[in-house]
Parts: sequence; C-alpha cells; structure tokens
Amino acid sequence: MDRPQPSPYRPEPAIEALGEAFYDRVEAATFPQTIIRFRNDRWAAAVGLAELREEEWASHFGRFAPLPDNMRQPLALRYHGHQFRVYNPEIGDGRGFVFAQLRDGHNRLLDLGTKGTGRTPHSRFGDGRLTLKGGVREVLAAEMLEALGVQTSKSFSLIETGEALERNDEPSPTRSSVLVRLQHSHIRIGTFQRLAYVDDPMSMTKLTDYCLHYHYGEEGGEDGPQRLLGHVSRSAARLAASYIAAGFVHGVLNSDNIAITAESFDYGPWRWTPFWDTGFTAAYFDHSGLYAFGRQPEAIHWNLLQLARSLLLISNAEALTAELDTYQPEFHRQLVAAVCARLGVRPHEDDSEDNALLAAIEAGLSAKTVRIDRFFFDWRGGRRRGSSPADGEYDGERFAEFRSRIGGYQPAVKLQHPYWSDPRPVSMYIDEVEAIWAAIDGANDWSAFHDKIGAVRRMSEAMSGDA
Repeated sequence: MDRPQPSPYRPEPAIEALGEAFYDRVEAATFPQTIIRFRNDRWAAAVGLAELREEEWASHFGRFAPLPDNMRQPLALRYHGHQFRVYNPEIGDGRGFVFAQLRDGHNRLLDLGTKGTGRTPHSRFGDGRLTLKGGVREVLAAEMLEALGVQTSKSFSLIETGEALERNDEPSPTRSSVLVRLQHSHIRIGTFQRLAYVDDPMSMTKLTDYCLHYHYGEEGGEDGPQRLLGHVSRSAARLAASYIAAGFVHGVLNSDNIAITAESFDYGPWRWTPFWDTGFTAAYFDHSGLYAFGRQPEAIHWNLLQLARSLLLISNAEALTAELDTYQPEFHRQLVAAVCARLGVRPHEDDSEDNALLAAIEAGLSAKTVRIDRFFFDWRGGRRRGSSPADGEYDGERFAEFRSRIGGYQPAVKLQHPYWSDPRPVSMYIDEVEAIWAAIDGANDWSAFHDKIGAVRRMSEAMSGDA
C-alpha cells in the first residue's frame, strides 16, 4: 500500500457476489471484555473510520457489530494449501473472517479481516482464539514492515478479550485478544488451489475475473488467467525482494499465506535476522530451513508454481509458463530497487554495476560482524554519515569492494530528519519483542509497546521524508 490518504467512509462489500461456494457465513465469538489496546487511526482515516468513539470502535472491532451498509454477517473464506509443501485440503478460515470491504483514499478496495474471532466450520481442533502475545507481535511486525517499505497488511485494531487461553507451546493460561487487519485481499493462492482440487472451472473463472477487476483494474477474458498470474508474479517478486532488503523472515510462507495481491500478511513466528545469514529461520518447527531468510524468494516462486498449476483448469501451460518465467528477472530488478531505496541511492544506469554492488554488500554483511539495520543506517545516502561502532569493519578488507563501488552512486536523499543523528537505528529483534511482552504480561505495562510503535513511525517519517 501507499501511505494512507484520508477518505470518507465508502463501503463496498463486493466479495459477497462471489457466492456461497466461496465462503461460510459465521458469527463472531462473544468475549467477556473488549479492552482496546491498539487502534490504527492513521489507516482508519484512510477508510473513513477515524472518528469512531471508543465505544463504537469496541462495538465494531471487538463485538463485530456490522459497519453501516456493509456485510451483515462475517464470511469465513474457503481455501486449501500446501503447508511446508504438504497439501492440506482441511484448512480455511479457522479463527478469522472477512467482515467488511471499503474503499480507501487511493480508491482501492480493501478488506477488514480478523484473527481470533472464534471457531468456524474450518477450525478443526483449534479454539479459534488469538493470544494477546500473538496480537502484540502482529502489530509490531506490520508496523516495522510498513516503515521499511514492505507491502504489508496493516494491523488495524487489537482488543484484549478477557479469556484465559491454554497453549502447548507457551506459558499458559495466557491472555487473549482479537486482531483486525486491513489489506487488499484475503484471497490466497490456496483459494485457487481448492477450486482446482474440487475441479470447478466455472468458479475458477469467476474468482479470476473478480481478482482482476477488483485488485488489478482489468476485466477478465480468455487470457485472464495468464494476466492474473503475471500480475501476481510481479507483485510476489517485489514482496520477496523487500523481505531480503528488510532482513525479514516471515517464517511460514505456505501457499495459504500468500495473498493474491502478494501483500505480506499473517505474522506468526516471524523474526528479523540480525545478520546477513541466509540460513536464519524464524519458526522453531522449520527443521529443514525451508523458509529460511535466503530461501524466501525460492519459497514464494514455488507457491506461484502452485497458482499456475491451479489455473491450468482454465488456461494452458504455455501461456502460464511464460508468465512464471518473469519472476526471476523481476525479483532481481526489485531487489536492486529495494536495496538502493534502503541505502538512499539511485540505481545505476549500468545493470552490471548494480549487480556488483549487491554482491559487495552481501560479501561484507555475510561475515556477520555488522548487523543489517546498522549497515543501512550508517550508509544512508551512500556515504558514511559519521562515526559508528562498526567503523573498524567498514575500514577492513570485507567492505573494501563495497567502499569502492558505493562511491559511484548518487544520493537520492537529504537526511534532514533528526532520526539520522540518533546513535543507533530502530530495530525489531526478538529480544526486544520479548521484553515488550514481559512488561505487558508481568505488570500490564504497555508503555514499551507504544514507545516502540512511536519509534518505528518516527523512522518511517525519516525515511519517507528523505525521498
């Protein structure tokens, strides 16, 4: 998404027109409490909801009273997916739903979807709830990714719900919450996989036309499937590149976690890798490193292949393969753009120079002596801004090639924001997140949580103000 632009409230529940084959109508759980812990008024203004009073906010986003002229009942979407490359036809929205659609200040159709709203027909053995810690982590991840230029869902609301939850993989009982996220679409690659699995070409065509019309501004047609795959491939290449430039590891890049708009969402066991470590994993259960930092572009491409295979139901292999083949060159182009944007320099006119710069950055950082966020902070604008704890490394042999290459790049920023005079960059490492949660869990102290969000948004202002 671009930066939020104010807009009046403009409801448009278009997804209902897909029909009952795509979703189940459900009811939200009833919670003992609705304590507002986070409300994203920046993005609420972009969809005309910033003026809601506290009790109205809790009613709509904690008890899920319908928004005016919007869906009268929430929709739990149906989908399948590969989970760690094992196909699972027994999934779907098991603890969330879409409950509103509306236009933003850029005239884009957005979903308001949930996490932690109770059991649905797809819940299987889960309780449909979300831990408060999980909600806190999702807010922090989305805020940091947005600041770093990643196309991400926005955490719209976090409300504590007053239940004690039992979990096998963390201390229990633990506090509960319900999260609302704002994003372009909750339709996933897995949504298409389900239609291929049940051999429903009419519904596949209907879904393809819907996605083209509402998310890519085009009408369907005989070549609709390959055009859609082309759009998703290019957007997914940008997503993969932005993860690498941000040093982010999503953790669970299953095909049911890849939106058809290739907008990053659903943050579970995420991490920021401190160092340029291609084998760094986020999920403790990712024993093979399938979704490790350096393997994320491959994982996203593999999921695109599953979308192509699904679209074979209504298209042909030759046309779809041609669109898939755009992914690798587009990923490389987007990686250059993302790294240069984070450095604050203009890409070179000569592709070979950009390739050499990327290789020099990786060579320097892969020694794991300088943290990724420190490097980009110190070299913002393509020149060393001042003294740094990493100066000894920058002056050494590992960064010699980078030093010689970066001098040929023109700054694209002015560094006027006081953030660039701070002693250290803003980061979001796991120890910081655990400390924020410890204060909430132990003393109900939310100050570190709000301070971190404030610091991240200040960094975002600095980076956007440079442009």
